[in-house]
Amino acid sequence: MAVNSDPLVVFQFIGDVVEMFEPSVSMSLYFDDKNVTNGSDVKPSLAASAPLVTIGGEPGKFYTLVMIDPDDPSPSEPTLREWAHWIVTDIPGGSIASQGETLQYLVLVRSTTYT
Repeated sequence: MAVNSDPLVVFQFIGDVVEMFEPSVSMSLYFDDKNVTNGSDVKPSLAASAPLVTIGGEPGKFYTLVMIDPDDPSPSEPTLREWAHWIVTDIPGGSIASQGETLQYLVLVRSTTYT
């Protein structure tokens, strides 16, 4: 039996937060020099500012980006489950998220240290 190694499935994001989906555009996300992919840990100090996000897609089309934390503040106690950190709308295809309309970028400051 094959085991699914997609972090979105392993960490139960798919099935618990969203249904299974096929990505419709490519996307890359960087906090400073760190390329963040599905399942990456991001320390709160690194996420103090919005990341650089490049959105693929078609010129002339517009996209929306929603960045959530599905198990905030921790996987064992997700008391702030699905915290919306960042919402950007009207991102032109083939550009960066900062060219869209930012509705919010929120960072929770905690005394918790992640290792």
